[in-house]
Amino acid sequence: MKFKMKWVTPIAAALLLAACGTDEDKNAKQNEQEQEKPEVAEGPYKVVDDRDEEITFDEVPESIISLQPSNTEILFSLGAGEKIIGATDYDTYPEEAKKIERVSDSMTINAERIIELNPDVVIAYTAGDPAQIEQLEAAGLKVFVIDSAASFDDVYGDIVQLSEVLQVEDTGEQVVKDIKAQIAAVQEKTEKLDQKKKVYFEISPAPDIWTAGGNTFQQEILTAAGVENVFEEQDGWFSAAEEDVITKDPEVILTSVYYTDDAVGEILARNGWDKMQAIINKNVYLVDADITSRPATRIGEAVELVAETVYPDLFK
Repeated sequence: MKFKMKWVTPIAAALLLAACGTDEDKNAKQNEQEQEKPEVAEGPYKVVDDRDEEITFDEVPESIISLQPSNTEILFSLGAGEKIIGATDYDTYPEEAKKIERVSDSMTINAERIIELNPDVVIAYTAGDPAQIEQLEAAGLKVFVIDSAASFDDVYGDIVQLSEVLQVEDTGEQVVKDIKAQIAAVQEKTEKLDQKKKVYFEISPAPDIWTAGGNTFQQEILTAAGVENVFEEQDGWFSAAEEDVITKDPEVILTSVYYTDDAVGEILARNGWDKMQAIINKNVYLVDADITSRPATRIGEAVELVAETVYPDLFK
């Protein structure tokens, strides 16, 4: 509170000082606030990345380059968004991420620019050319490598790792806790269902349609959302024959194809698909591709999105 004492009467000044508290009160409050702040390691600390490399940090990084959209989302969730000075062409969430300078297309990096920016740490990932990481390290940059997450547990592990890099472990634990709570809230609703709906999830359109089978990130989302993937017995992502989709006769079709003008309309109009339940009942829906494919802090949102789309009555 700022005020000029010479313009305040003695009585008014006394009231103002009482409202602000005594010096002892203020000191006690300040001590409490300092105790509430997360503890930051004094001096160098080490964090192991997914190469099993022990990366030493002399102090908490203040400038970061993120080379994968999922890691960018995690960094923002940990309160480090303002520290990111370089990102990829596909870093679109949160909105602030769109303003960060682009230094990679997610596969090929602009090593020259990254070296010029001289970040405290580069958060890289294992996909792509290992020589790019070696180039950055040869230039003296600190590179922390994270495997591309293939499961919810992998995502939770990534959050914990990055929280250790940033020395905000408590925040990381809370982010994980919140995600799990969101998923649990969805499952509490879907557990009441007598029968799970059969769903076909399309990730690439005709003529070469692709879908997600078992042991995929999308499969885990579908399972957590309480739906049955008609291609769960298949392994990984694969090109599905149209006749196989028709034979499976899904009750609901989800598509994450966002780069065509009318993905839903195209599916509804496909020759030979008109006898499927999903087509007859027009249960074909476009779902957000980033949310349903990006292994980051919005996995709880992905589970909720799928469940709400397939079982709208449960969420009214």
